[in-house]
Amino acid sequence: MSDSAGDTAPKNKVAIVTGSTSGIGMGIARRLAAQGVNIVINGLGDASVIEAERAAIETEFSVRCLYSPANMLSGSEISGMVQLAVEVLGSCDILINNAGIQHVAPIDEFPDEKWDAILQINLVAAFHAIKAVIPPMKARGWGRIINIASAHALVASPYKSAYVAAKHGIAGLTKTAALEVAANRITVNAICPGYVWTPLVEAQIPGTMAARGMTKEQVIHDVLLEAQPTKEFVTIDQVAALAAFLCSPETASITGAIIPIDGGWTAH
Repeated sequence: MSDSAGDTAPKNKVAIVTGSTSGIGMGIARRLAAQGVNIVINGLGDASVIEAERAAIETEFSVRCLYSPANMLSGSEISGMVQLAVEVLGSCDILINNAGIQHVAPIDEFPDEKWDAILQINLVAAFHAIKAVIPPMKARGWGRIINIASAHALVASPYKSAYVAAKHGIAGLTKTAALEVAANRITVNAICPGYVWTPLVEAQIPGTMAARGMTKEQVIHDVLLEAQPTKEFVTIDQVAALAAFLCSPETASITGAIIPIDGGWTAH
């Protein structure tokens, strides 16, 4: 396998997946590892659980897997995570910007600190990670950058001003970065899932219940799944499969794309 070839498979390459100690991020990390990609996972959680997940990836898929506790609020720690991948695993070929947080409240009641944190983790952290990985990707003449956005990068919902603003920002960042590195055999795309049953989605239900005066069951059926014509949650495996496809040789000409996987939500 030639590192500079634009049509190589991802096997033996190195991927950083932010926010990957659970949910969509862990699903993507495991999917890439199954294809022979060495992985750097990152995120919050119980240290023993994270170590068990890290070790399981190595054992099940015969790849190397590191854990980085890099704080997504810190540009220097994000850069350090990329440096860790390069120094220990030899490169950083794939970046999956998946880390995200959410808060649900009307704009006039939205806490300033929540606004700041959501923009920082959901948007600014992705900028710092992209900035850090572009030099090693350019050096190897190959790269895949995938930003896990949301259907909210394309449409809005009430009571999610910071999240919608951040995800719309991710769409613009994706397009701009794609244009800048297209000649370097680096692609930059955004995946925009609809509602996926993850800890992040489950955690926003109480806030939506309070904001809309609904029960949990009403929020699930009348708010979350109401937007998706399939009336089904998108699955983690489906998002992971799309991410893996975007790392394949066949997608060398797909860049700057904002790709919905949302059960038809944004077709309205």
